[in-house]
Amino acid sequence: MGKIIDGKMISQDIKDEIKNFVENRKNRGLRAPKIVSLLVGNDGGSIYYINSQEKLATSLGVSFNKLLLDEKIKEDKLINLIEDLNRDKNVDGIIVQLPLPNGLNEKKIINTISPSKDIDCLTFNNQGKLYCGDKVFLPCTPNSVITLLERYNIELEGKNVVVVGRSNIVGKPVAQLLLNKNATVTICHSKTKNLKDICKNADILVVAIGKAKYINKEYVNKDSIILDVGTSSYNGKITGDVDFDNVINEIKMITPVPGGVGALTTTLLIRNSCEALEYNENENFNS
Repeated sequence: MGKIIDGKMISQDIKDEIKNFVENRKNRGLRAPKIVSLLVGNDGGSIYYINSQEKLATSLGVSFNKLLLDEKIKEDKLINLIEDLNRDKNVDGIIVQLPLPNGLNEKKIINTISPSKDIDCLTFNNQGKLYCGDKVFLPCTPNSVITLLERYNIELEGKNVVVVGRSNIVGKPVAQLLLNKNATVTICHSKTKNLKDICKNADILVVAIGKAKYINKEYVNKDSIILDVGTSSYNGKITGDVDFDNVINEIKMITPVPGGVGALTTTLLIRNSCEALEYNENENFNS
């Protein structure tokens, strides 16, 4: 049976590290990191996410300010608000919950965020740095994949890694992070031919296609290490893009859903705010 890669366990380790960071600053008379998260409108998924961000941040001693804005807010007013937060030296991380309501220019608004406070790595500036291999806040879901691999001491250098999915949120950035670790990366998608053969020959398989239980034992080998990024509702339950029960006895290691990659994402977002605080205090983020 394949070994479970436990995202909850690794997440708890990182939470403990954040708590220690905040406590050490408190003991030295220094402030905790501060995040401001903006929610425009009443999108159900965004409300759930911002509440979970707030709950986790406050439990770790990180200051969290939730700004709830009317969906009819004028674009100029929203941009001015973000610019005010950019100038506030006591704010370390700024998050704009997506999607934004119709009528708001999402790219323009996101790119108003100062790169030094863009802890979600959504601005063009920070995404450019990511693809150049420069120092940057790492996008949380792709970084969850890398963090799990590293914390389980899984070697990436020279390994054949297949990423199934090419989204701007997961597929492309996780491929870049893997390249930065000297892995040999193949990106596959809906138009890829011979997908089963490509996946079956991978040392590590990262799956982010948004199709419940799509990957089965025909796509894997006995040494496969699988990172399942998918989260879909299937028969009333949250499941991944990999048919877990079908492959568990056929592979080496796998992340469960839930309890795998997703268990780390918000924790890593909070950790990015700690890094932002240090960067901005030292004024070396853009150096």
